[in-house]
Amino acid sequence: MKSNEESALKIAEFLLQIKAIKLQPTKPFVWASGWHSPIYCDNRVTLSFPKIRTYIRQEFVNAILEKFGKPDVIAGVATGGIAQGALVAQELGLPFIYIRSEPKKHGLTNMVEGIIEKGQSVVVIEDLISTGGSSLKAVEALREIGCEVKGMAAIFTYSFKTASDNFKKSKCKVVTLCDYDALIKQALKSNYITEKNLKSLKEWRENPAEWSK
Repeated sequence: MKSNEESALKIAEFLLQIKAIKLQPTKPFVWASGWHSPIYCDNRVTLSFPKIRTYIRQEFVNAILEKFGKPDVIAGVATGGIAQGALVAQELGLPFIYIRSEPKKHGLTNMVEGIIEKGQSVVVIEDLISTGGSSLKAVEALREIGCEVKGMAAIFTYSFKTASDNFKKSKCKVVTLCDYDALIKQALKSNYITEKNLKSLKEWRENPAEWSK
């Protein structure tokens, strides 16, 4: 097994242990989109656990250096990527900025907060990727001010095909520390779910909108 696969399973176990990710195939959550989902993810919970927070920070650093090389600046996507990004920037000794979900409605009406120069390279940090829409909005905001976006790194992705297509279309490389396949593999191994739940969880990821019905 590759070391990054081992790391993905370890992060999956951490996320399940601290209930940053909850799996309820028989009692689905309702997302803001209206979808019924067997999974709920809030990676901000990791910040409350120093050991887990540090492990994730180091895996971010390793992934960034391996996949993208050291950028000029680290950027976090509001809100979940701000603290994670600041931790990574601190470890790499780099400047940090963050991107709002939309421009401020007063003052300087900034969408990008902090100092970054045209032509500088940047790696964007996210806590979670679902369809990739809000993540790529941040990427475009950086490109519009003349930055070179080397790519995006996230803690977790649901691995929707829509997200993969969106990142390809936007020509943005992405690396994630853990994904849906690693999560359900670890959840089964650790008895968070049963074999009976597995089919339902796989069906949801393939077609969440239809699964909701």
